[in-house]
Amino acid sequence: MPSSDFEEKGIKPAVFDGELSEEPELPPNLQAVAHKGFLGTLRHYENLLDKKIGVEAHGPARILPENRDPAYGKWSNQIVMALMWASGTMNLSCFTTGFLGWELGLSLSQTIWITIVASFLGSSITSWCATMGAPTGLRQVSISRYAMGWWPAKIIAFLNVVEQVGWSSVGCITGGLALSAVSDGKINLVLGVVIVAIVGLIFSFVGLRAVLSYEKYAWAVFFVIFMVMYGELAPHASPSTPAVATGTTNTGCQLTLFAVVYGSSNSWCSIVSDYYVHYPVNTSKTKVFLLTTCGIAIPTCIGMILGCCVGSTMGINSQWADIYDDQGVGFLLQYILYPRGFAKFLLVLLVMSGIGMNCIAIYSGALSIQQFAQPLSLIPRFFWTLIVFVAILLIGIAGRNHLLEVLQNFLSLLGYWNTSFFVILFIEHYLFRDGWNGFHNYDLEAWNTASKMPIGIAGLAAFAAGIAGAVVGMDETWWVGPIARKIGDYGGDVGNELALVFTLVTYIPVRYLELKYVGR
Repeated sequence: MPSSDFEEKGIKPAVFDGELSEEPELPPNLQAVAHKGFLGTLRHYENLLDKKIGVEAHGPARILPENRDPAYGKWSNQIVMALMWASGTMNLSCFTTGFLGWELGLSLSQTIWITIVASFLGSSITSWCATMGAPTGLRQVSISRYAMGWWPAKIIAFLNVVEQVGWSSVGCITGGLALSAVSDGKINLVLGVVIVAIVGLIFSFVGLRAVLSYEKYAWAVFFVIFMVMYGELAPHASPSTPAVATGTTNTGCQLTLFAVVYGSSNSWCSIVSDYYVHYPVNTSKTKVFLLTTCGIAIPTCIGMILGCCVGSTMGINSQWADIYDDQGVGFLLQYILYPRGFAKFLLVLLVMSGIGMNCIAIYSGALSIQQFAQPLSLIPRFFWTLIVFVAILLIGIAGRNHLLEVLQNFLSLLGYWNTSFFVILFIEHYLFRDGWNGFHNYDLEAWNTASKMPIGIAGLAAFAAGIAGAVVGMDETWWVGPIARKIGDYGGDVGNELALVFTLVTYIPVRYLELKYVGR
């Protein structure tokens, strides 16, 4: 019975006796369960909310070509492929990351060039993954099943949740710091974190259309703000101050900074296709690649390079350094921007920059939970959105006083496994599925059928090998790998480079054997 009949007759869909509507994200054995009892009621109201306010139902389901809105073929909507990432990355978190060059003892020129190169390299990896969204109509975790295998893809779904909760927590902390500064401490940091998280929840609760609508325009506000901040802050930069680290220690510090910045840009590669499934199948891959690369890399550089400039002054301006250490980035900006009233106004607007990141992170985090196991898709996406929201609050509040340390460790960790993820998808697509000629070797109808996906021997082995390479090459405050330890006094992070090599040399031979003896 259609949901409209329930509305007219006032029947609650606790039990369905008539014809069942199809739930495209569920396998046949779960179709009937979706319409019974409490779950049936939840899904019924999810569909009603979808009709009334556009709350996205059937989140992880494949979007068929005939069900896509033709409006997404227009240039005005395709430019969103750049603008949405600009709104999500041009924020206070990127600004704060720019301070890491100074923390590591690098000069301003070294920090800036590393930021630019690492941002574009990481963004290009994300952008390649983005080219798979429109042709398949599948979310990134579902796409990964064709390469990683059915069971190992669940690891990606789990890591996605961890990653997006972490990103959103960082956004909440930086936004909370700004709110606390604007209110002269009357809004404490905990309340600030809660406020930013709630606003992000509202947009993510509604779904993809609401997220894209917000991100399409928010970037312009942040761009103007950052240009104003450049005008006031950049002249204070200290380009002549030499690097504290020298020799191989300096090289190691450069490698570590590269890993952090690279990780912040490539970390979107495991969710990027989530936002491209509504575009026409024949959307130009070159357009997708270039728009996504520029949409992530350029805004990231805008925020981080400004942070690099301000960070370069910390060693010679003790007053600024004390404010940053004692009260955080929000109070520092309020102190050095002028006039004071205008500084507060800018900080209020910058709070919204954390909301852009949160919208993306909460939305994809909830989708990843649904793709972790088929029974979890029975529970509507909006429920998992609330669960992700609670996790973000807990982590954001717990880590609010250790932002820079959290950033350095968290962003570095993101890059390692995303590098392995990219290598596996890339090799599978071009070497084993003739990806040069499109997606004709992908059985897209079988996206949710375990028996038609690779078992995952090669995917799991290569992913594990990549993580092993990262472990011996990473340079974190809590662990320095044996290879990283040999680069300078404090180590140098080569975890991503080793993850790439280890994944590559493992996946190709094991995948050949898997196809030969298993057949899929």
